[in-house]
Amino acid sequence: MQDNTQTPQTGRLIIFSAPSGSGKSTIVNYLMKEHPELRLAFSISCTSRAPRGTERHGVEYFFLSPEEFRARIAAGEFLEYEEVYPGRFYGTLKSQVESQAAAGQNVVFDVDVKGGCTIKQYYGNRALSVFIQPPSVEALRQRLVGRATDAPEVIEQRLAKAEYELTFAPRFDCVIVNDNLTQAEDEAWRLVSGFLNL
Repeated sequence: MQDNTQTPQTGRLIIFSAPSGSGKSTIVNYLMKEHPELRLAFSISCTSRAPRGTERHGVEYFFLSPEEFRARIAAGEFLEYEEVYPGRFYGTLKSQVESQAAAGQNVVFDVDVKGGCTIKQYYGNRALSVFIQPPSVEALRQRLVGRATDAPEVIEQRLAKAEYELTFAPRFDCVIVNDNLTQAEDEAWRLVSGFLNL
């Protein structure tokens, strides 16, 4: 007889998704740095792009050739994946998530909204899905302009994508409106620690 009870040391899964510029990565980094008791660890994704700078295989990413990536997609090994540009893939291997969770890590996903919905659907109650929402599209515009990292036409593309991504918010377990970063960080901590029964 198979025992499906979850052992206490098995890690759980926390999914963060948001439109670009909503502050998702800032909130996730805060939780990981300031709250070691949460035992959070990033899910290590795969990519078909070449390593940048000091990136190492198995640390920041698993670097696969486009051919290897396609073979693993065909074999059904990915929890979620996306072909961002032709031949440029990003994705999450089921086996990697399971090995991190088996090691007692609470695995954090910092993914786009479609990936977030896919992972939540796959894991159900084992995963908490959190959507970080900007106070408004106009506030998002101001943040992206303030970053001064993108050309105006890129900002317009990101805003159009953000409007579409905001329609996914109801499909997440909870939504944090990031109007005040400190409050948003506190709310994220409350949600995650509650989910982990800490």
